Amino acid sequence: MRTLILGAKGQLGRDLMEVFAARGAVKGCDLPQLDIADEVALQPVVEQFAPTIIINAAAYTDVEGAEDNLQDAFLANETGARNVAELSAYHQIPVVYFSTDYVFDGTKNAPYVPSDPVAPLGVYGESKAAGEAATRITNARHFIIRTAWLYGPGGNNFVEKIIQAAETRPKLRVVDDEIGSPTHTRDLAEATLALTQTEAYGTYHAVNAGDCTRYNFAKEILRLTGIGSTLDSCASSEFPTKAPRPRYSVLDASSLTEACGYEMRPWQEALLNYMDRRKVLV
Repeated sequence: MRTLILGAKGQLGRDLMEVFAARGAVKGCDLPQLDIADEVALQPVVEQFAPTIIINAAAYTDVEGAEDNLQDAFLANETGARNVAELSAYHQIPVVYFSTDYVFDGTKNAPYVPSDPVAPLGVYGESKAAGEAATRITNARHFIIRTAWLYGPGGNNFVEKIIQAAETRPKLRVVDDEIGSPTHTRDLAEATLALTQTEAYGTYHAVNAGDCTRYNFAKEILRLTGIGSTLDSCASSEFPTKAPRPRYSVLDASSLTEACGYEMRPWQEALLNYMDRRKVLV
């Protein structure tokens, strides 16, 4: 197995590099050395390394920034995705594209399954939905993996933001009306490896089991760290954002388990594992 990982410097990319390295040769690429929107630059990388699978973890992920930078968001998330899918299809190899819970509008009030129609609320979600479509149309041998509330080592994620805020402020206010599925990058990387050992191409959800509000997520983070800041709940209307966000975006990962046998553990267990890993890194 020879794996080309695009977006290798990101929090997900780092765990993908580690997990896939245990199964064969791995090459990681990222900005500024390689921009997936540049198909001319991408082609020699693929031809020289000759991967047996390409994992596209490169993306424009600034949800707020996307509202003002639509062109940049679509360039990375749609054009880049199409370039990667086209090149992998030309070389007759599978491609993995990571997407997001933000492709949904949050009005279902029950866990979303992969076949649910997408209805993104903001530019970021629109660009990722467009990337899904580009990947799906261009390469039949695709794994589109939607995830949510992602956190991992080296990332500017919700877990790190809560810890940093709690270390400097005696009281925090966190919204209690957004519900989702916190997901550890390590678990997502392992699920991706398991899925790519099959030929069960299609669209999947990969999130840690269970769900919670942002407030309950923050509460568990503070409990595990032992930081004594007071935590109060509030409505999202108290923190207006430029980009609209789905209020309910819980994802159902059962089809992933059915396809490859990998079962995502509860989000509380995954968070505890991240905290243990974090102790080694900080």
